Amino acid sequence: MSNEMKAVGLYKHLPITDEESLIDVTVPKPTASGHDILVRVKAVSVNPVDTKVRANGDEEDEPKILGYDASGVVEEVGDDVSLFQVGDEVYYAGSVARPGSNSEFHLVDERIVAQKPYTLSHKEAAALPLTSLTSWEALFERLHIPFNQTANQGKTILIIGAAGGVGSIATQLAHMAGLTVIGTASREETITWTKNRGAHYTINHHHSFGPQLEELGMNEVDYIFCLSSTAQHWDEMVNVIKPQGKICSIVETDENLNLSALQHKSATFVWEFMFTRPLFQTEDMREQHNILSHVAKLIDEGELTTTLTKTLTGLNAKNLREAHATLESGKMIGKLVLEQEG
Repeated sequence: MSNEMKAVGLYKHLPITDEESLIDVTVPKPTASGHDILVRVKAVSVNPVDTKVRANGDEEDEPKILGYDASGVVEEVGDDVSLFQVGDEVYYAGSVARPGSNSEFHLVDERIVAQKPYTLSHKEAAALPLTSLTSWEALFERLHIPFNQTANQGKTILIIGAAGGVGSIATQLAHMAGLTVIGTASREETITWTKNRGAHYTINHHHSFGPQLEELGMNEVDYIFCLSSTAQHWDEMVNVIKPQGKICSIVETDENLNLSALQHKSATFVWEFMFTRPLFQTEDMREQHNILSHVAKLIDEGELTTTLTKTLTGLNAKNLREAHATLESGKMIGKLVLEQEG
């Protein structure tokens, strides 16, 4: 068996229009040890984090391989692995601290992996892990929303950027938890998509939130989940969050946020970064295995649906450059997946 594998990587952090921004490479095939499993990658999806890591950084001595979401088959297991065996079909979102999934084979810690939903193909499953983990952690851990329809009766959540990858899952989960969901969307197709995922109302993020909410009979919201331009929307969020309400964002900013503006409302602001657990090897790292297992169950029971909207066949540099360019256009609805040929 060959000890090399094909992958897509980069040596220089370049604009996606440059052909060297992502290139086809051959690298050593890794082997599994400890808590790691080696996965034969069947499909990957592309996320905004891929484009951010690609565009920023110093020149690399070794090819840097991106890619976080993946679905595939377990090829090999480390000595300490207890959750999986060879032949299992799995899905996961990986770690920013390790080589990514844009390769034939991929090493990943079993504690952040789950059995893929059995009702989905690999390409449908690959669309889910990062956005599901981000949404679940944000809603139920960072914002402390109970997963209980009775407890959430009459409670409202505003999801800023509801038609994107994370928004498409967060909208479904928030609806499932019994919240009244207001999603932001500005185009006819994104409004339709958002409402089809379970948003009760939509408002336009290019206009002031307050008056639009008032038209819906609301002056304020209990929760806000921000998936777009934290600094740009900051004053609007401060304005419409309910006293003692909670705001969570996933979008980093170079601008200073005026946290004091939340003081009179005793409002909470919290970050969600899906890679925190694997990055810091936290004691509760296995919680990501539990969340993905729960999500797979909801998928297989028909409660949640995959958000795959576009598939490219062939996990190669040309297709990945196209995928990154599509994401960077800012017009992406749902998720874009690349599947291995054959």
